[in-house]
Amino acid sequence: MILTVLLSLVMMAGLFLMLWGAVGFIQDKRFMSSAPKEGLAVVPDRKPERFKGQYALGWCMAVLAMILMLAPIVIGAWDGIRNDFGFDRFFLRFVCMHLLLKAFDIGFFDWVLLCNGGFGFFVHYYPEVRGIYQRHLFGYNWKEHLVQIIAGIGIAALLAWICTLIG
Repeated sequence: MILTVLLSLVMMAGLFLMLWGAVGFIQDKRFMSSAPKEGLAVVPDRKPERFKGQYALGWCMAVLAMILMLAPIVIGAWDGIRNDFGFDRFFLRFVCMHLLLKAFDIGFFDWVLLCNGGFGFFVHYYPEVRGIYQRHLFGYNWKEHLVQIIAGIGIAALLAWICTLIG
């Protein structure tokens, strides 16, 4: 279980790096599709580079983030195969990883960064949203989160089944 939590923490770091790369460096409105519509209405489609190589840095961060998101799944599967996990243990590992990641997404991204202006994150990169992203927006995307949670449980079952076949 300790490895599962550690792998989840790596995935959380990857998710944060993905957000930071997209919001802070790539700065393209297409990557903000899950943001509240109130904020999307005031931000430009794409901001000009603040420094040479800004977009390239953002894309490098996004690629690294994807690696940090996928590597824990591979490591978790490999460890489970090595330790003769059955379907139930694989499923529990993958569901725990998914639910911890969703809790981080909802608790840190939505509540702290978005709805409470945590660390001035969004306002730093998009001053246009000052005064828009506030507590009343918390839960604006609850249906999307619910769909992701349910889909993630299905994907965890599929991964557990594949790992059981491999092992």
